[in-house]
Amino acid sequence: MKTTDYLVKSMTKDGKFRAYAVNATQVVQKAHEIHDTWSASSAALGRTLIGTILLATSSLQGEAGMTVKIQGNGPVGFIIADGTAEGTVKGYMGNPHVSLPANDKGKIDVAKAIGNQGTLSVTKMAPGDKTPYTGEVNLVSGELGDDFTYYLAQSEQIPSAVGLSVFVNPDENIDVAGGFMIQVMPGASDEEISKLEKTLKGLPLVSQMLRDGDTPEDILKKIFGDDLKILETMPVRYACDCSKERFAHALASISKDDMKKLIDEDHHAEAVCQFCGKKYEFNEDELKKIYAEMTANDDKKSTDEK
Repeated sequence: MKTTDYLVKSMTKDGKFRAYAVNATQVVQKAHEIHDTWSASSAALGRTLIGTILLATSSLQGEAGMTVKIQGNGPVGFIIADGTAEGTVKGYMGNPHVSLPANDKGKIDVAKAIGNQGTLSVTKMAPGDKTPYTGEVNLVSGELGDDFTYYLAQSEQIPSAVGLSVFVNPDENIDVAGGFMIQVMPGASDEEISKLEKTLKGLPLVSQMLRDGDTPEDILKKIFGDDLKILETMPVRYACDCSKERFAHALASISKDDMKKLIDEDHHAEAVCQFCGKKYEFNEDELKKIYAEMTANDDKKSTDEK
């Protein structure tokens, strides 16, 4: 672990570009530890978590949440990540045990792990919102930075540049992980955008800058020099909000026949959180209580319909 994870929000002094940078090393390390990810899976899941942090902290407010889903044709299968405005994120994937030969640049082949055919979708949910917004685009490269960039341009109509990077050690632990996101604001000229594109092309990988000891502020300074106002610095972390109460609610959504079978045949139920691996046990008495509530709700519903 190189440093504490945090994100920096900033804007150029002329207001023409918004810029975010994050060190998420411990976030990705925790995801690796929970899911026992191998190198290519670590990089793919890690980049998704970092992209979700950048999207969520830049576009959500209050208690709103966001779910990012990557569905590619590569060996890692699907990836799901949930993020919040407060900088928390959690995620899981179809196949955490993918390790591939390096690509032609000598780096982890994330594009091959994800696949170049599939979709990236983003669903935003505000508390009490019964119709969450979902935007979806086709994958353009599977590298994920390009795919998040394409999503922002197509679905949110925000010209952007997203860089995501994870460096995995030979022992499978995460050395560094982080990213940046630049958003073009109204008023930026073609010349200013071209200058930014040239700067980004010459920029080292985020993982290289982090390994060299650069902070999120340093990364932003390499892109914009001193032409920046720091708006906010906030911690980011991997956090799961699962609870026994939530799983009880999920159990109550299965059919009464299936619940009766759990009670009469299994006499218990075990639920495992896909995001953090925590297990929740429900004994026979607890299942009977849930069943009784299901029956009471059915009775109330039939009475209301009369």
